[in-house]
Amino acid sequence: MSNNNALDKISKLLLDQGYISDDSIAMSVHLSMLLQKPLLVEGPAGVGKTEIAKVMARALDTDLIRLQCYEGLDANQAIYEWNYQRQLLYLKMQEQSELSIADKEATIFGSDFLMERPLLKSIMAEKSQVLLIDEIDRADEEFESFFLELLSDWQITIPEIGTLKAKSIPHVIVTSNRVRELSEALRRRCLYLWIDYPTFDKELDIVKSKLPEINEKLATQICEFMKEVRKMKLEKLPGIAETLDWAMALSAMHIDHLEPSIVESTLGVIIKDWQDLRESQTSLSELFDKVGVVSKVG
Repeated sequence: MSNNNALDKISKLLLDQGYISDDSIAMSVHLSMLLQKPLLVEGPAGVGKTEIAKVMARALDTDLIRLQCYEGLDANQAIYEWNYQRQLLYLKMQEQSELSIADKEATIFGSDFLMERPLLKSIMAEKSQVLLIDEIDRADEEFESFFLELLSDWQITIPEIGTLKAKSIPHVIVTSNRVRELSEALRRRCLYLWIDYPTFDKELDIVKSKLPEINEKLATQICEFMKEVRKMKLEKLPGIAETLDWAMALSAMHIDHLEPSIVESTLGVIIKDWQDLRESQTSLSELFDKVGVVSKVG
């Protein structure tokens, strides 16, 4: 299959699942699947990084295994955990048995008592899954060392059992909002994709794709307004998710165009920080002029 055909196929797979991509996204997903390498996706919050993994899982008709990262994440939550209550219950039931201590220990540290967490579950599946490591920059650097073993050799070491090699290699998507800088070791093992805020045309396509019944004028004004808002010096710029929320809210109220009063009363749908809200409110008149928002006459 030629590169163009492969890219077209990936783009169609994503589009069929409601994800409007571009050549860079399609190529990155294609190479990640072709080379069986993780794809590290960075960019501002709300631009569709996580959605790539979701639509890949649907397009490939496989499961999405998600690990939401946070400060303090450790092996028990990410890789595996022993079912201590079940182990204790088993030992209690075997108190009168003739099994030796060594035999009992060998039994309780077997697969029947092992609780698979996302990383282990993803490589023990018979069929390749989509593994989403979401917001890895929120986890501690120590977590990366656990993750690197998986990426290096597609295996996980459990002291009580040994090394478990992958039954299947998952399609790995790693997302980061750049809360902290990731290690060079992790970056070397991944392909890289940066997703920025969409162009006006792309965002309009996304809105109309997700909300096919929306008024054309309203959709156009919303995307123009969002384009101008993102030029402001705000602490937290609104992403595509906020655009869709706003479009859905206004459409549900049967509004067919933007008016100053409507924008002012619904600004909290797209601006989620009080300082940003105050900053944007002082600039509304200027934004209205740029987007062509006028009060309804009559």
